Amino acid sequence: MAQRTVLVVLFDGVQSLDVTGPVEVFAGADRHAPGAYRIHTASLDGGPVRSSSGLTLVPDSPLAEAPAPHTLLVPGGEGTRRPDPRLVDWVRARGPGAARLVSVCTGAILLAEAGLLDGRRATTHWAYCAKLARDHPAVDVHADPVYVRDGDVATSAGVTCGIDLTLALVEEDLGRDVALSVARHLVVFLRRPGNQAQFSAQLAAQTARREPLRDVQQWITEHPADDLSVEALAARARLSPRHFARAFRAETGTTPGRYVDRVRLEHARRLLEDTADGVEEISRASGYGTPEAMRRAFVKALGAAPAEYRRRFRPAPATT
Repeated sequence: MAQRTVLVVLFDGVQSLDVTGPVEVFAGADRHAPGAYRIHTASLDGGPVRSSSGLTLVPDSPLAEAPAPHTLLVPGGEGTRRPDPRLVDWVRARGPGAARLVSVCTGAILLAEAGLLDGRRATTHWAYCAKLARDHPAVDVHADPVYVRDGDVATSAGVTCGIDLTLALVEEDLGRDVALSVARHLVVFLRRPGNQAQFSAQLAAQTARREPLRDVQQWITEHPADDLSVEALAARARLSPRHFARAFRAETGTTPGRYVDRVRLEHARRLLEDTADGVEEISRASGYGTPEAMRRAFVKALGAAPAEYRRRFRPAPATT
């Protein structure tokens, strides 16, 4: 088995979890398959760097002396806001030579600054997707997924999403059993599908300012199986359907229908992960009505049917 060198770029202001999360995954995989990965960290001058949280990270070498990588991993953090031009130049020069180019969180901004995301699909931390799209119009930015693969370039969303992406890479390299073993050791169970939304319905939408609309948001969350049509929700808010739909979108940033869809999907996901209930029972409890309606929603949003989602994500029963 050929050893894959993983080179992690370090810089002042790096987000420490963007580094340690993926490194723990690759290191864990190497324990299960000795010799699979060689992990190397490097900074511009080879000196220690201070992370955004104040943690000091000591690299293995200067970037100029780093080994040629199979996987070049660029983390994010405050240091990507105004990156050192020398770092951008190095990424621009060395990135294309890697078999896999990977970014975590706002590391995608560094890749974009180096011109390596032009014409590609990519993602980053939700708070910086608009900036990435605005500053780099040649990049096809997708704000929702936890990670995006486009050929030999892979970008992930904020912080812990780098673990999801790295587990996917390990599964690609070494198979599902190794990736699953690493995920269980890290207590993340199984990796999330890449196109799963970055966060819950409640976080994805803004909280409405007006009390009637906030109450409706809460009602939707607590009653996913009820009639959640615009007409029914408008009546609860004591507004006309037209006024309600406009006000809801203005205050939450999404339509009532899309918010309901996200809440129902999240409710169904949690039941699949946390219970042994059947798909038919879960579909009714989540407001889908039929297993087929829930299946269509899962395939559209997550790229996996409910049974496959449960197989991927639900933890295995504890053994004694």
